[in-house]
Amino acid sequence: MKRKIKIIGIPMDFGQLHRGVDMGPAALRYSGLVARLRALGHEVEDNGDVWVPVRDQGYDTVFGKEHNYQSQIIEVCQRVYEAGREAIDQGTFPLFLGGDHSIAMGTVGGVSHEQPTGLIWMDAHGDFNTSETSPSGNVHGMPLAALLGDGDPGLVNIGRSGPKIDPNNVVLIGIRSLDEKERDRLKQSGVTLYTMRDIDEQGISTITNEFLMKFIHMKRIHISLDMDIMAPVEAPGVGTPVPGGLTYREAHLLMEIIADSGKLSSMDLVEINPILDQANKTAGLAVDLTVSALGKRIY
Repeated sequence: MKRKIKIIGIPMDFGQLHRGVDMGPAALRYSGLVARLRALGHEVEDNGDVWVPVRDQGYDTVFGKEHNYQSQIIEVCQRVYEAGREAIDQGTFPLFLGGDHSIAMGTVGGVSHEQPTGLIWMDAHGDFNTSETSPSGNVHGMPLAALLGDGDPGLVNIGRSGPKIDPNNVVLIGIRSLDEKERDRLKQSGVTLYTMRDIDEQGISTITNEFLMKFIHMKRIHISLDMDIMAPVEAPGVGTPVPGGLTYREAHLLMEIIADSGKLSSMDLVEINPILDQANKTAGLAVDLTVSALGKRIY
């Protein structure tokens, strides 16, 4: 299926202490993203980057729960929300290039503005903390909770008031690192969660086909892909690597099966840190996975 793809860059790294993911959009473009998508027959328009304020270097010295750039994140995510909403209204496929994972409070909200959307959250972490439960105060560990209506009102109400996604329409996959309170909150949330143990025991094909059945009644699916879902040997350029992630082929098979569903309508690529990468390996893999999700086949 050929699509009109609109690329929207979001070079934001306000959600965490470690610097570098703001260069993720440039690394993805450098890795040939547009050319690879056009080679599949898609029509691609690169809209450049949304405006992101300059991060105050002095502020970083007091980064934490009381100084976590929340106002700047809300400002940027509001712009992203409107960009995603506009892209969907125009009948295009918005492909968001992050940036840290807090951008998802804008991306997911925007693409789900007009109709319910299934959300596949691919991540080593749950991103289900609030300011009350987070050990670090990092907002990139809170976006999924905010999208489900839980957390600081400023984050929850980006774009429109209240929850953006029904927990029954959320799948987390690749999870292997949760804070204690975050684990308890996820158990009570109603979302579907697959840990790496589940993948080891059941296999990625079985799990992917199983969770796609949850979305059989839906017309739209959004992927939010945090590259730390991968094993660090596959994707070294991430800010919060966790051992034991997906292999190269597991990740591609996951994307290929989702592509076969024909329901993928928007996507995030987040948490790529070129400063920590090896010869742009992580951005290159992210591009490979994106083209698999958008129809590239082995045969």
